[in-house]
Amino acid sequence: MGARRTRRVGNLILAELAELLLRRVKDPRLEGLTLTAVDVSPDLHQAKVFYSLLDPQRQPQVEAGFAAAAPFLRRELAARLRIKTLPRLEAVFDGSIVRGLAMDELIKKARQADGERAAGQDAAPADEPDDA
Repeated sequence: MGARRTRRVGNLILAELAELLLRRVKDPRLEGLTLTAVDVSPDLHQAKVFYSLLDPQRQPQVEAGFAAAAPFLRRELAARLRIKTLPRLEAVFDGSIVRGLAMDELIKKARQADGERAAGQDAAPADEPDDA
């Protein structure tokens, strides 16, 4: 199978899963979940469903909820996608958003420290007389 086909199947699964999680799955453990990508294996037997959370402490709860909903999700995907082999779904936490927020916070602190340092240099009294 080509990489193009696996990418296309992954995109279809991503779109359908997002719809199913939004409208059909009522498990409170899956609330606040954002799907970021689906990576399908070349033989189409496994799909890693990458998700992100603003609260990474909920990761174990979300994975348990996803595991409980996986059979329902597979049945619904099989009915909607009509592909010969429907991959087994595996939830994988995508920490890139959390890491990005942490990096953004570090940049803000560095800029603030630079601004304070520059303000301190501007406010320093001139002790040296001019030679003019």
